[in-house]
Amino acid sequence: MPYLTKEKKANIFTEFGSNAKNTGSVEAQIALLTERINSLSGHLNAGNKKDFSTNRGLLQMVGKRKRLLTYLSRTNLQGYRELIEKLGLRK
Repeated sequence: MPYLTKEKKANIFTEFGSNAKNTGSVEAQIALLTERINSLSGHLNAGNKKDFSTNRGLLQMVGKRKRLLTYLSRTNLQGYRELIEKLGLRK
């Protein structure tokens, strides 16, 4: 069963990207990556420590999210602060 259904993606895009069709906004992309990162982290912590390909993909997603967050902080600092507060990042 996929961890990210169409309905769940649509909910993420409406919550962070203003509507379900706005899939390209930086905030929506960061929220989607955060959801995928949390899912893969759970997979690796659940006894799949030797799944190296998943680990590599996870590290790539973390790097992409970091680059998007850096871009957002440069262009829209207030939006950046609201997003990290909403997603629970940078504790």
